[in-house]
Amino acid sequence: MTDLLNALLLGIIEGITEFLPISSTGHLLIAERWLGHRSDLFNIGIQAGAILAVVLIYRERLWQLATCFLRPDQKTSVHGQEPRDYAYKLVVAFGVTAVLGIAVKKLGFELPEQVAPVAWALVLGGVWMIAAEYFAGRRALALGERSTITWTVAILVGVAQVLAGVFPGTSRSAATIFVALLFGTTNRAAATEFAFLVGIPTMFAATGYELIDVLQSGEAANEDWAAFSVAFIASAITAFIAVKWLLTYIQSHRFTAFAVYRFVLGAALLLLVPAGS
Repeated sequence: MTDLLNALLLGIIEGITEFLPISSTGHLLIAERWLGHRSDLFNIGIQAGAILAVVLIYRERLWQLATCFLRPDQKTSVHGQEPRDYAYKLVVAFGVTAVLGIAVKKLGFELPEQVAPVAWALVLGGVWMIAAEYFAGRRALALGERSTITWTVAILVGVAQVLAGVFPGTSRSAATIFVALLFGTTNRAAATEFAFLVGIPTMFAATGYELIDVLQSGEAANEDWAAFSVAFIASAITAFIAVKWLLTYIQSHRFTAFAVYRFVLGAALLLLVPAGS
């Protein structure tokens, strides 16, 4: 029962942090020090649970993009651009992530086991967020409201997803949202939506890749599927609530509060957790 409770807590942590710009991977790596280390399949799989919540929230947009190739006369735009053009940019962003992600995996990259690198990533990520928010604000004042996602943004978002995975504590959502704000759209809602939609195929593909690897290696027999299921469901439910709240919050607020949270958490970890732990 204790193990199921720990899995439930990990699922809740993942669901809350996956789409808030505070790094879900960083939080999971820290939480596992007290709640028990989990397999890569567990950690990536519950991220897919959080992604499932985004699928439900953006189900109408996803249906629009899925059917735009069958309905060439479709007049409804996606943030002021033609649906097929938007869909192609999502495909390109995912393609960049997939190619670079596989390359990183082949190089044998492993997540850090020590807290210090994650703590520093949280702090430096907070600095990056404040700086990015400032320059994005200046762009918005100079250029006005721009919701269009450019090809440059699509490529850079794909790269940002991989970099966020390589440096736990960076935050995939923060990296992708601010790349979009700094190099393309000035609209926070449009940048956030593109970042979240790209995350759908990315995390499902990562889960599938890890699942195949586990099945081929025979490690599936060692996986606690009951704990996995509990965490997956908890992640999906809490992510749904968190994303709904975030989409409302960003309509009238900046991301500064998240940067402050990252500073406080990162500093606390550096001060309270022994070096080398």
